[in-house]
Amino acid sequence: MDRIPVLAPVSPQAHALSALLIAVFFVLLAIFLLVTGLVTFMIIRYRDRPGAPEARQIFGWNTLEVIWTLIPIGILAIFSVFMISADRAADPLVPPGRIPDLQVVGHQWWWEINYRASGVVAANEIHIPVGKPILIDLRSADVVHDFWAPRLGRKIDAVPGHPNMLWIEADQPGTYMGECAEFCGVEHTWMRFRVIAQNRGDFDAWQRTQLATPLSPTAPDAIAGAKLFTDKTCVNCHAIAGTVANQTVGPDLSHIASRVMLAGEAAQNTPDELFRWLKQPDVIKPQSHMPNFKLTDDEARELVAYLEGLK
Repeated sequence: MDRIPVLAPVSPQAHALSALLIAVFFVLLAIFLLVTGLVTFMIIRYRDRPGAPEARQIFGWNTLEVIWTLIPIGILAIFSVFMISADRAADPLVPPGRIPDLQVVGHQWWWEINYRASGVVAANEIHIPVGKPILIDLRSADVVHDFWAPRLGRKIDAVPGHPNMLWIEADQPGTYMGECAEFCGVEHTWMRFRVIAQNRGDFDAWQRTQLATPLSPTAPDAIAGAKLFTDKTCVNCHAIAGTVANQTVGPDLSHIASRVMLAGEAAQNTPDELFRWLKQPDVIKPQSHMPNFKLTDDEARELVAYLEGLK
């Protein structure tokens, strides 16, 4: 089950879609077995035999033709009822005046997450409280992307200039993987994200941490790294709370050290991998918009020391 996320749903929306998938599969399996069995029976029962007379040809059998027309119509009618029911459960109507909980923006090739009520800004990691339906305002900053966390709900396109709404919900705590399901360029493979469902207390604690301004660096390497962050023009793309960096071209780095992965899940967020990402981003994620600044090893280590303090 773990290898097939759509068969391991953890939300009412995903349960509806999974149940529909399983029901359709078994109906189609029954049809396949019936047709295969009948064809096999006819091949054996009516096969040509030495000395057998020529088979009698029957042209037109109204009763049979009506039956094999009505049965598929009936099956499709039943399917339509279940599909409409599943669609309503997986994609409930948005009540008038309901403000989205999150705004998720797809970029080539990462996800920007804005919490509307608290003002928290994150990247590639979506934290949600367990048991609460979350309404997402889904947008794209460039090309068509597709937001899909299979265990939590339906997938839906993020279309430039056309916001879409999506509900997700988690019945139990856990980390649920998601991805862009629409080819959006060379690094489409590494445009992944994770949804971390937490108990209410843990979620509130995470939000408080994310809203806190990171402490100023005190270690010599970290201080040098903070200066490099400005000198190397990282401030032209990224934001760090409490500093002059306030741009939104790239991910907000205010609490980068608290994240599990880097670069849309292309690398683990460890000091060694962060060092490698800063030194050679084009090797880890070719053609990404992260420039290679040709950092020396010392410069990269100083930047790592600074960024590792942003928790």
